[in-house]
Amino acid sequence: MRAIQISKTGGPEVMELIELPIPSPGPGEILIRLQAIGLNFIDTYHRTGLYPISLPSRLGMEGGGIVEAVGEGVTRFAPGDLAAFASGPIGAYADYHVTSAERAVRVPAGLDIASVTASLLKGMTAEFLLRRCYPVTAGETVLIHAAAGGVGQIMVQWAKALGAEVIATVGSASKADRARALGADHVILYGDQDVGAEVRRITGGKGVPVAYDSVGASTFEGTLASLARRGVFVSYGNASGPAPAVEPGRLMRMGSLFFTRPTLFDYVSTTPDLDASAGALFAVMASGQVKIEIGQSFALADAQAAHRALEARETMGSTLLIP
Repeated sequence: MRAIQISKTGGPEVMELIELPIPSPGPGEILIRLQAIGLNFIDTYHRTGLYPISLPSRLGMEGGGIVEAVGEGVTRFAPGDLAAFASGPIGAYADYHVTSAERAVRVPAGLDIASVTASLLKGMTAEFLLRRCYPVTAGETVLIHAAAGGVGQIMVQWAKALGAEVIATVGSASKADRARALGADHVILYGDQDVGAEVRRITGGKGVPVAYDSVGASTFEGTLASLARRGVFVSYGNASGPAPAVEPGRLMRMGSLFFTRPTLFDYVSTTPDLDASAGALFAVMASGQVKIEIGQSFALADAQAAHRALEARETMGSTLLIP
């Protein structure tokens, strides 16, 4: 089978297409013949070394396809089932992938494998952010950065389904149009406008109770300035570089603010949590409340080009690699 591997960290050029034997599933594992592979910012963090991994290593955390074989003791899946995964092990940039049966989910009837693969990691991220990290309630105003990105698009729609008023930030006029089409009530161009000042204007000076920031360094100050008293700063990504360290006294002086840096994997660490998170996502997809946009697809062999497009913020919605 073909797979993408890195032997050193660095830019997209460190990714190499290699040939490997098709693996066999061990006890408790399943072998999936991949039909789609999800591209996520965490893949670039692994590639650059921002999130350290042992080298050499393959890349990719998310994929979906047909179960080819099951290992000893597996009853959760059978050959021929459609399955998807979004929490490793690393190595999804390939034609086949072995994962634990307990870390994969069954794709329900009525949902296609491409949409599920394009949304599983991003959609479960949106689920835990909006429903568990800070449970958004009807009538609240929330700030969602990078609203035209893969996670952002899902979050805008899901927050609206929860009854929230959404202030979205984006990086271009075309992405602003997309955010409005998804239901955002207000859109801020974070490269051209003062985010904190705009949020204060929109909220009559109060600020928002929660801000979801996946951009990192370049939006950090604007996010802090947007929060209401006792507001929650949810930092969950580093698209522009890691957010700076937070001095605790500053949080006190700005209104007894809360700061958290969560990761999805702590919210789906058990199989019941994984099933519940994926089930909530599949429900809002099936109902039509959340529609998944596959903005662009690349061949597996073109993984370098896909990473360049993602890091240059040239993508919109979700991105797939196709084996």
